Amino acid sequence: MKKCLRPGFAAVLLSVCACASAADLTGAGSSFAQPVVAKWADAYAKANGAHVNYQSIGSAAGIKQIEAKTVDFGASDAPLTPAELDAAGLVQFPIIIGGIVPVINVAGIEAGQMKLTGTVLADIFLGKLTKWNDAEIAALNPGLKLPDTAIAVVRRADGSGTTFNFTDYLAKVSPEWKSKIGESTTVNWPVGTGGKGNEGVSLYVQRLPGSIGYVEYAYAKQSKMDYVLVQNAAGNYVQPDEKSFQAAAAGADWEKNRYYVVITNQAAKDAWPISASTFVMMQKTQDKPEQGVEVLKFFEWAFTNGQKLASDLDYVPLPPPLVKSIGESWSRDIKDASGKPLSLK
Repeated sequence: MKKCLRPGFAAVLLSVCACASAADLTGAGSSFAQPVVAKWADAYAKANGAHVNYQSIGSAAGIKQIEAKTVDFGASDAPLTPAELDAAGLVQFPIIIGGIVPVINVAGIEAGQMKLTGTVLADIFLGKLTKWNDAEIAALNPGLKLPDTAIAVVRRADGSGTTFNFTDYLAKVSPEWKSKIGESTTVNWPVGTGGKGNEGVSLYVQRLPGSIGYVEYAYAKQSKMDYVLVQNAAGNYVQPDEKSFQAAAAGADWEKNRYYVVITNQAAKDAWPISASTFVMMQKTQDKPEQGVEVLKFFEWAFTNGQKLASDLDYVPLPPPLVKSIGESWSRDIKDASGKPLSLK
């Protein structure tokens, strides 16, 4: 078998060991989940010889592709409501929990040194605060030498679940953001330069002095980017990591409303305020049931064998009771054209 070239971390297309033959499975969507899906797919190919092609194209585009049946699964960090699922003939289930962090490129400021409240963060993305040494920022950071540098906002240019969760958080903490901008996978940004995917935002922030953007924490960690601490609902500044993402997820009712769960701005004292989850969407009725079975086998393997890989990237693996519930939903909700549940055996 021909040896495959491994794509770089920021590659838009993740293609795991598919040089010699077409991939067994295709998926598309969330760039938030791309780092962990990459790890899972690589390990799964080595363990089972099955290939997974995943396109990191953004949550909105991933949903469109699974609705059009051009991929075997879509992935989105913005869950669909039960009504939206029914209208599209889809089912969804969470696969991983993580966090979104504001990342900066400000001379002299290192990771975790700067602190911002949600309202100040909203004012930055509203374009109301334009310098890094503005009084509102300085008041939160006594003793930190803030430069008289213009703030360059970087945000997503594509339809994005990361944007959905980021703007959902800002709408919860800033009445002005809620009334003027709101929350969605795409919004009418008042200011900023647009990057495609978490990858694109990361690259822009790394290259643009004075910039601030928002990305999934694994991108910041792997790229050694400087991130900002954000005050949570309890008034605390906690580190973005597996522990604080888990604290945010702990209070969620995951099985309510067919896994329609948003975990931003949770009340727990140790919660990271901009935590999120990625959801996989599949067709409820599988025209190609053998492909549907293979998708479920891949995620069953990830839930069982991929937890350490997820933890290494500071994602939070799903708790066993939730994994059990997801497995039960597969046998109940995903069927072939004759109405028979798919069998993983």
